[in-house]
Order: sequence, then structure tokens, then C-alpha cells
Amino acid sequence: MNCNEKTIEKFDKNVVHSYGRYPLALQKGSGRRCVDENGKEYIDFGSGIGTNSLGFCDEKWADAVCAQVRTLQHSSNYYYTEIQAEFAEKLCSTAGYSSVFFGNSGAEANECAIKVARKYSFDKYGKGRHTIITLVNSFHGRTMATLSATGQDVFHNYFFPFLEGFVNVAANDINDLRAKLDDTVCAVMIEYVQGEGGVNTLDKGFVDEIYALCAEKDVLVIADEVQTGVGRTGEFLAGDHFGKKADITTLAKGIAGGVPMGACLMNEKCSGVLTAGTHGSTFGGNPIACAGGLAVLERITEEGFLSEIGKKAEYIKNKLEGCDEVVSVSGLGLMIGITLRTKNAADVVRKALDKGLLLLTAKEKVRLLPPLTVSYEELDCGLNILMEVLKE
Repeated sequence: MNCNEKTIEKFDKNVVHSYGRYPLALQKGSGRRCVDENGKEYIDFGSGIGTNSLGFCDEKWADAVCAQVRTLQHSSNYYYTEIQAEFAEKLCSTAGYSSVFFGNSGAEANECAIKVARKYSFDKYGKGRHTIITLVNSFHGRTMATLSATGQDVFHNYFFPFLEGFVNVAANDINDLRAKLDDTVCAVMIEYVQGEGGVNTLDKGFVDEIYALCAEKDVLVIADEVQTGVGRTGEFLAGDHFGKKADITTLAKGIAGGVPMGACLMNEKCSGVLTAGTHGSTFGGNPIACAGGLAVLERITEEGFLSEIGKKAEYIKNKLEGCDEVVSVSGLGLMIGITLRTKNAADVVRKALDKGLLLLTAKEKVRLLPPLTVSYEELDCGLNILMEVLKE
């Protein structure tokens, strides 16, 4: 039995089997490469589903996190910490929002957004205006509220009854949106690019209509940017590609470079909705997570960083479109979905793993979410492996 197998056996004996895992036990990583327990090296085009935004163990990021570990690892939110204040200031300034609530994950950030939207409407209009419209093929999390909000039937099983007050609209169907945006609606919740739903980008006309109708009816727009935010698409927020700023934007995944962090950003209209006792999180705004987040923001806001993401995305797209097996490439920036002609995406991911490349799937597509810091040399290395698998 090799090292990988020993860890997997111990793991499977003690950890709930709620994930479909690949037979790989990672031991360490540096930059965009990691090593398993048998010493085999892999190039990473998945970044922990977009979480390791700066790659594995980035030196400046690690220094910031380790320094905070040795200074103050946690404080109750009954008190203030300088690192949370600094991170909040830079995040709000960079994203263009008035205030932020910190949690630990994307699901928590979306839970917060749901509560803010419903309380905003309750405070202003009273009971009965609580419906939230989400899109078919959306994915907003696995808590009861965010699972109820998710517009995929495959997730709506086992855990009945689901939370009421969510209605699904077909993505890019303006008539469906108009028909369902009635007087019971308090918010429309969207992903500009549906990640788990297949790396599908919304049409600009549909997004424009959402914002126009919501502004007319005083309905809030919630942008779930858990996967698209913090530079992933080549802008700090994917909404910037559409020229839009949602009333509420949620972030997580790459926001703190691999340390658990979620953030619910609110504009001036929503900033005062949550009052003392109406929401909370024990670990939200944890000093270690904030130190990691600040290090990520400092890197992403460096001059030229975001524009380089767009160039890398075009480089990948041009390479992929030269492959006969590739039907089409979807997504924005370094959030890429690949539709295949004859091959099964899951099979491609498994074969690439054997050859030393970590990939993801999204429904029937192969999904790429490489670290934002990936080099062109590393892109070539990973893409060569992918092309080899696609041509087999």
C-alpha cells in the first residue's frame, strides 16, 4: 500500500462520504504546482474550485497569515480588531460598496444577502413582500436557505420541506422575468456567470432588464459573485463587465487565498438594514482570514494585474479553439467552460489527473479555474497535457 492509499483508507474510515473524491492525497504545494504523498507533481488548473487565487502558499500571503497567527488568532465580534478594520476598508473601497458583513463561506454570504433583502423589504413595506427570484441552473450553496434558492432540481431532494419564498426564472428569458416579478418580490439574485450550472454567462440585455425592472419596483439586486468575484473574470467584480453594481454582492472562494472567508457587501441603501442582534457569525471577520484577505487584495489591486487575467484568458481560449475535440469555450476571464465533441468531461478530468493536471467539471463541460497568478509557461504545460488527453 503506497502513501496515498494509506491516507485515503484512514480518511474514508473517519470522514463522512459526502463528496465524490479522486484517489489523490495532496501533501504540499508551491505556486501553481502541488505534490502528492508519493512525490508525484501536478499542475493546478482548479485552484481548489477557485479558492487558491494566488496559488499554493504564496510567499507574501503566507507571511501575512503566519504573522497574524502569532499576533492574534481570534477575537469575539464583541470587540474590534485593526486587521478586520483594514481589510473591510480596502475591500469596500476596491469593490465600491458602503459596508460589509463577514462570514466563513459563500453559502453564509448568500444567507446574509437573503436576510438583508427580506428585512429591507419588511422594514419598508411590511409583511408579504419576501419572494426572491433566482435563475434556473443557479447554485447558491448547501444550507437550507441557499439550497432552496438554488435553481437546479437535482439538489431539491431528501431535505424536505425546503424554505419557501423562492421562484426560478429561466436565464436570459426576459418575458419569464417580467411575468414572475410581481408585488411579492423583494430581490432578484443572479450569478453573472453560472459556475456550477455550466459556466454560462448571462446576456447583457437580460442583465440590463433585471436592473431596470428592479429599480422601477424598488426590488433589490443580489449578485452572487462567490466564484466570479475578486478578479476571477479579469475585473474585480464580474458585474463590472456589465457596467452594473448590485445592491448586494456576495464574495467567498478566492477572497482570502485559501483561508475560510465569506463577505456580503452592501450599498448605502442596504447598509443600515442589519441592526444589533439581527445577524452574526462566531468566526466571521476572523483576524487570520482578514490577514489572508488583505494580502490577496494587495496583490490583485497591483497595476496591470487584472488586465493580465484577460490576456491569459484569451491565450487559453485561442489554444483550445484550435483543438478539433473542442466545440466551444464559455465563461469570462480565468473561469472557463469547455464543451467537448465526443468525450465525457469526467473521463477527461480523470485521465488528466493521471498525467499530472488538476481540472474540474461543470455539468457536461470541463472547467478551468487556474490560479490568477498562473504563468504562460505553466499554462502551456497544463494545456499540453489537456490537449494530449483530448486527442487520445
